[in-house]
Order: sequence, then C-alpha cells, then structure tokens
Amino acid sequence: MTDGKLTAKATAEVDGQKRDVEFKEAKLAGDTLTFVEIRQIQDNEVRIEYTGKVGDKEIKFTRKVSAFGTQEFVAKREPAATQPPAASGQRGRGGRGGFGGPITLGPDDKPAFPAPAESFDKARESIAHGKLERVEYDSKSVGNKRKAVIYTPSGYTADTKYPVLYLLHGIGGDEEEWRRGGRPEIILDNLIADKKAVPMIIVMPNGRAQPNDRVGTNAMATAPAFAKFDKDLLNDLLPFIESKYSVKKDRDSRALAGLSMGGGQSLNFGLANLDTFAWVGGFSSAPNTKPAAELVPDPDKATRQLKLLYLSCGNKDGLIRVSQGVHAYLKEKSVPHIWHVDEHAHDFQHWRKALYQFSQLIFKP
Repeated sequence: MTDGKLTAKATAEVDGQKRDVEFKEAKLAGDTLTFVEIRQIQDNEVRIEYTGKVGDKEIKFTRKVSAFGTQEFVAKREPAATQPPAASGQRGRGGRGGFGGPITLGPDDKPAFPAPAESFDKARESIAHGKLERVEYDSKSVGNKRKAVIYTPSGYTADTKYPVLYLLHGIGGDEEEWRRGGRPEIILDNLIADKKAVPMIIVMPNGRAQPNDRVGTNAMATAPAFAKFDKDLLNDLLPFIESKYSVKKDRDSRALAGLSMGGGQSLNFGLANLDTFAWVGGFSSAPNTKPAAELVPDPDKATRQLKLLYLSCGNKDGLIRVSQGVHAYLKEKSVPHIWHVDEHAHDFQHWRKALYQFSQLIFKP
C-alpha cells in the first residue's frame, strides 16, 4: 500500500525478453488480488484481467484475455523497497511479441521455405497492376449491408474464369486491414508478373459478423461475432462474389486463409467445409481455433479432400502454441500439411511472407 492505494509492478520474461507491467484498477479483498493490464494490439487497447491468490512468497494467477483464453502462472512476491524502477514497455503496431504465453520451440518449429527477397512486397512500376475496389453486399445472416475489399488481377476480364482466395483479418482489424498492412495487391502483382502465382481474385471481407462491425474501443468484446461469420461467408458473401465476378465455382477454385483471429476462422470454417474450400491456410492462428481433433475429426477424409493445408507462425509469437498443437495432431494422424515457422512475432512481417508463400501454392495441380 502506498498513500492508501494498492500499487504493484511486475516483470515478465518471455523468450528472453523482459517486459515491465504496471497494474491498473488493482484491488485486494482478503487473499484475492485482481487487476487489469492494458496492452496495445493492432492499434486497439486490450484489457487483460488477472485474478491471483496471494501467499507469503508467491501469487498464483489466472490471466484472462477474452477470446484468447486463460493462462495460469505463479508470480514471486518482492518487497516494494527492493523492486527496480519500471521501464516503459515497447509497443509496436500489430506486434505482440510474447503476448499469449511462454514460447517453447521443438525440432519441427523451423522454416519450410527460404526467406523471400526483400523486394517481394515492394511495388514495381515495370509490371502490370491489378485493382482494388470496395463493394457492399446484402447479408441476410447479419441483417444489413456489409463491406469487402476486392483485388482483381491485371487484365481481369469477364471472358476468363478466375479462382478466388478469401482472406480474413485479425481481432483488431476489418476489411481494410490486409490492404493497410499486408500489401496483398503488391505481393500478388509481383507473383503473377513473375509467373509464380496463378491470376486470382482476393476477397477481403469483414469477419466480424454483427450489424455494427466496426472495431470500436474494445476489440475483444466483438470476438463472439467472429464465430458467426461462417454463415455470412457461405450464404451471403460467396454467392455475391460468384454472381458479380467472373469466377470458377468449384471447390478446387476456392481458398480460405487469414491472420490471427482470421487464421482461426479459416481453420474452423475451411476444414468444416471442405466441399466448398480445397485450400486452407492459418497464419499465426489465434486461440479461437478449435481443438485439432474437432478441426479434423476424420483424418482420412480430410486427407482425400484437402489440396493444401498450410500452417505458419513466428518463433517470437506467444500464440505459437495454437498452431503447434494443430501441427502435432496432423502429424500424428498423417494428414499432409505444411508447417512453417520463421523468425517473426505476431505481426505483418510474418503475415506478408505467409501470404507470399501460400499464394504460390494454391490453385495449382
């Protein structure tokens, strides 16, 4: 207690990196301590709620981060006089680093691909460019008009039928997130010009299936709406795209992928609808991802139906355990898939490269 107020600081170490935390809204009732940590995730403030049982030398905590689940850990107590002054924590846009829990790497957690050239996501004036457009579609599932951003490749024409990649955003994003941070139009322009990717349409919708689908001040509060997006995707968005654009309409010509919360959606919805999507990718998938045995209840059937199942994450991403668990199950059940781990955290440095790699693999024999 300081001047009648409960104050505390803590130092967490994840993957060799220390981070100092100051408690907010701290309360002590008997031997129960509660407080809130405010963190910046994808330009949104996220509340992380802690509840601890106080002992003489340690505090047993439960940490809750809305849809990202809970984690239990033990903190050592230190007298206030011996505590070092708190340092200001680094907060980078879209980066979480150790957010999500401790990182333990195994022998399988390594790159499946070499790093791309530094120019892979840089615009080139000497090549033809595709177009980005914003559209609205009627959603009976949600009950209003919804927005999406569409990439069409250079030379798009109604005389040609194109495959479609549905590309989903994270918890703090919307239909514009991939355009703002992912440079999908540049990456695909370059790949198509180099004949490394098939000309395709990319659909970037809002995966938050509720009437007010803006992020707002509390992104985590909208997490339940992400679980309902499958109905909007399958019953409203997909028919709209296939009526408005010149696209192929078979499962082999549809892919579903996403980052973080959108990665979890892609695994949940894609693997549950392999009659609709043959190519599925989860980039740094979040804990909204279903348990692996629920994702793939019939490994033999999934093996027959999947053209590609792609999992990736950075080795500095505290959510890597989610994808590690899926990979371990798939490996045990002999379900073919790609597991790629690079040196990044939970950020667009990883997601841009994941899109670069995934796009080269889909819609090919």
